[in-house]
Amino acid sequence: MGYSNQAIKGLSWIAALRLATRALSFGRIAVIARILSPSQFGLFGIASLLLALVEVFTETGVNIFLVQEKDRIDKYINSAWIVSIVRGFVIGIVILLSASFVSTFFDAKEALGLLLLISFVPIIRGFINPSVVVFQKELIFQKEFLFKTIVLLIEVAITVLLAFLLKSPYALVIGLIISAITEVALSFLIAHPRPRFSFNKNYIIKVVHSGKWVAMSTIFNYLYQNVDDMVVGKILNTTSLGLYQVAYKISMVPVTEVADAIARVTFPVFAKISGDSARLKKAFLKTSGATMLFSLPIIILFVLFPREIILIILGDKWIGAVSAFQILVFFGLARALISPALILLLSLKRQDVVAKLSFFTFLIMAITIIPFVNNFGIFGAGLSSVLASVVMLPFAYILAFKNFKGNSYEKKK
Repeated sequence: MGYSNQAIKGLSWIAALRLATRALSFGRIAVIARILSPSQFGLFGIASLLLALVEVFTETGVNIFLVQEKDRIDKYINSAWIVSIVRGFVIGIVILLSASFVSTFFDAKEALGLLLLISFVPIIRGFINPSVVVFQKELIFQKEFLFKTIVLLIEVAITVLLAFLLKSPYALVIGLIISAITEVALSFLIAHPRPRFSFNKNYIIKVVHSGKWVAMSTIFNYLYQNVDDMVVGKILNTTSLGLYQVAYKISMVPVTEVADAIARVTFPVFAKISGDSARLKKAFLKTSGATMLFSLPIIILFVLFPREIILIILGDKWIGAVSAFQILVFFGLARALISPALILLLSLKRQDVVAKLSFFTFLIMAITIIPFVNNFGIFGAGLSSVLASVVMLPFAYILAFKNFKGNSYEKKK
């Protein structure tokens, strides 16, 4: 069975989703950046940083497992839902218990209320119907487009309205809570089968066991992508953190809008043809070429007009983000180019290799980030990110291409 037409159709839907997402997200940032200050964004950044940190350290890899599974996944849905709910409560409790310490660590007492409030987000998200993964697994991306767009529209509308009314970073957290409630409700309306409070111990063990390397990879990848925020927030201040985080988000457009969109379509396709080395190689080369082709125009635009892009999107009070943005542009390019190799390895169930690559890049950043930030400020944080990604890039492709030289990574059953 050929998947090219399905992949192209799926990519079209994902491209439409990414376009809608970015248009709404950039619109939200452009509006809210003129209402809130960089310092207020930094306070929200501390809350979202803790949320993401705890989410990563409790990652179960359920969605990756469900996409990789060759058979129907209906039998796993109830157990996957129970795992997700338990994880949500664990994340919420950990955030509540650590909120005071985190606000003190960053010397930002104003962040305490945001940290306490954001603890409700993972608890709510835990109830999302796991069957939404079927949209990706079976390449039904038109439903995913509908699902994600409605959730984001509601989040953006609520967040912008509350920002006008409250003029406070609490608007951003309340927007996340409303978004999570919407996502849960919608997941039960459009995704089937619907889970029940029933589970099979053996299925839970299989899901958790299969996801252990995904969890390790996610942890190191998170640390790699967020240790710079931690160091900037600790060594510098919340204003610098706000400037850096916004510069980071804009620079990641080649990843979020190109590489992630392509990866979301190609991962289930790669998983389906993982037993056919010739087809897999052809698909991988096409994917790598398409990622490069679509990423470069964005990178060139960013390199030529960094100051103008910051001014147009955010306004003149964010001009301090330009130095970080200029270097982070190359981080966005490197991450986009690495993506196809990682997706290939995941499709071959080589989560262990991905985890080791993620650890390697985190190690490079951990060694360089503090001296770079001390000497060069937020530009140094971006430089550390770029260095780690550039070093990782050739290793990722070498390990990916080993699969096409007769050294298949597919494990023997």
